[in-house]
Order: sequence, then C-alpha cells, then structure tokens
Amino acid sequence: MKFLIAPNAFKGTLTALEASRYIQEQLETTYPKAELKVQPLADGGDGTCDLLCASLGIPSIKCLSLNAIGHPMEGYFGWEESKKVAYLDVSTCSGLANLEVEERNTSWTSTYGTGILIQEALKRGANQVVLGLGGSATIDLGAGILQALGFLFLDAHGRELPAFCPDFLAACKHIQRPLKLPNLSFTFLCDVKNPFFGPKGAVQIFGPQKGLRLDDMEKTEKITSDFFNLLVKKSLLEHWKDLPGFGAAGGIAMGLDFFFPCQIEFGSSYFFEQVNLQDKVGWADWIITGEGQYDSQSEEGKACYELKNLAQKLGKKIGLIASSQGDLTSEFDVFLELPSLNFSDPTYKNKAQDQFQGLLKEAILKGLFN
Repeated sequence: MKFLIAPNAFKGTLTALEASRYIQEQLETTYPKAELKVQPLADGGDGTCDLLCASLGIPSIKCLSLNAIGHPMEGYFGWEESKKVAYLDVSTCSGLANLEVEERNTSWTSTYGTGILIQEALKRGANQVVLGLGGSATIDLGAGILQALGFLFLDAHGRELPAFCPDFLAACKHIQRPLKLPNLSFTFLCDVKNPFFGPKGAVQIFGPQKGLRLDDMEKTEKITSDFFNLLVKKSLLEHWKDLPGFGAAGGIAMGLDFFFPCQIEFGSSYFFEQVNLQDKVGWADWIITGEGQYDSQSEEGKACYELKNLAQKLGKKIGLIASSQGDLTSEFDVFLELPSLNFSDPTYKNKAQDQFQGLLKEAILKGLFN
C-alpha cells in the first residue's frame, strides 16, 4: 500500500507539517510495511513560501527586521542562489500572528518589515521575489515595502513621514519615487480573489480581522482611496483596473504593481506545480489530506479541493480530515469530520491535536484506508 500524506494547515491549531507528522506516525504504527510519501500543502495562505522552501530544500537567510508595529524581530527568507530568487511570506514579519489582539490596528500597522527582507534579498542580487500574501496585519497598499525600497512619503508640509507613524496613509499627501527603481519583479501567491475596493474588498472583508472597527470602515475606505490616487498620479499610469487578488494582504499587490512587473498566482496551482504533486499523486494508492474547515470557499481553488480533483482525474482514492458545512465532502472516498472547537478555551490547541489524532487512529484501525 502506498500513501501520500498531503494535508493543508488546520488554521489556528495545526500546521501542515504537524498534521503530516501525526498522520505519518499513525500510518507507520498500523501499516509498518506501507510506503509513505509526505508532501504538506499550501495554497497561497499564511506560510505558503515557508512551506514551499521546506518542500524544495531552499535554504533560509536570517536577518533582523521589524514586525507590523515596528518592534524588532528576526526575519528570514528563502534564497535560491542559482536563480537569484527570494521566497518570503508577508506573515513572517508583517503578520497578524506576531501581534497581540490589542496591537492590531490598521491605522499604524505597516509592511515595512517585509520591505527590509526584500531589501536584504536585493543586496544578494535578487531579481525576483515570490511573496506569499496570507496572514497579513496591514492595509497599507504596500506602502511600507515601497518605503523600504527607497520611496519617500511626505505630509502636507513636505516633511518625510517615518515608518509606523500613526495614520500614515491619511497623513501622506505626496510621494517621491527613487531616482532608480530596483530591477525586480514580483510573483504574488494568494488564496483569495477579492479586489481591493468595494463590498468584497480589502477594507470591508479583511479589515475587521486586522483590528479595524466597523465604525471606522467608511473613513478607512476614504483614506485608502485618496492614497490610491497618489499612487496613480506618481506612477503615471493611464489605465488601471482593480484586479482579483488586489484585496489580499491589504493591497500589497496593487501598490507594487504600479511600479514593478508583477503577476498574481491563485490558489494551489503554483504550489502543486513547484512540488511536482501530480507525479506524487500518480504514485499513491491512497491520498490523505485535510484542513481546518472545508466549505464553499474551499471550492474556489483551495488545496484540498484541487487535490481531490487531481486524485479523481488519476483514479486514486482520497480521504479528507476537516470540519465541514453541508454535503460538500461527498466526493471524497473517506471523510473524517472534526468536532467544533471552543476557541475561547485556552486549551483549544491541545484539544484540537487530541481530537485530530484520536479521529485518525480510529479510522485507520477500522480499516477505512484499506
């Protein structure tokens, strides 16, 4: 029997690597003669580039940086020397996970720390940055990154605005671009197709989880719109369109697209191709995958959904471990439903791990994957 172990992250409870390890340990115990391959998955969400580098054996470069509110921290990025390509996630330095709940405030969070990592990659000769957009704490349209790359942002009196100053976007009235832009292109990886503006945009959909209060929503829309107009003016672009994906990570892709060659890769396709997942699925008899919540959003390009389609295309059996809504899991050969969690319980992570391991062990002992 050949098993491909390929879970996505179980957001807030288990990383893809942790889930893979639990599945591997249980299969090795029950099926000591089985052949196992492990390929944890990502689809543009939090930590995608981190996992991609681990899968491809791309080494990490560590450097000092700043989190989303300017506190010192150690950052890192994957570095492919032969191609001069840097791989990094916005979440590494500018992510929500680095902040306490009371520190989340989109009026002062900045992507400047991510820009420091990009600047470090440029010192090594980088000509391309692959940037994972999941898990950001910001709605700054990439201003912090641009600032770290040499752009100056000035107030109404022509004074330079420092990074992380309160109400940065609102205070900015002029932008000065550097005399020479770095020779750099960006590939953005994201798992959402939201535009930047409108009812499905960065402010209204993702603002609340980054600390934006509902009564500040309209004001923030106006501030980001005014700052957007400054970017348009400085870039001298005659035509512009709010593209799917521009709403991810507070508009980073949109802001950088004004000044650098950029492309957006959605969902799982980029990751699957990079790790040669089709050949691994073709090798296996069974694929075991999973994620925290399998719902209608999963069918918009998330890893488990795309893996299911690939498994069915190649005539392979696939099992899913997840919480779920409705009858969306009926196309999987085996579905193991995780119970709901009480996230206000301080021990919820430990309970989630125990539930995951118990459910998996029971299913394997029952022979569901025979």
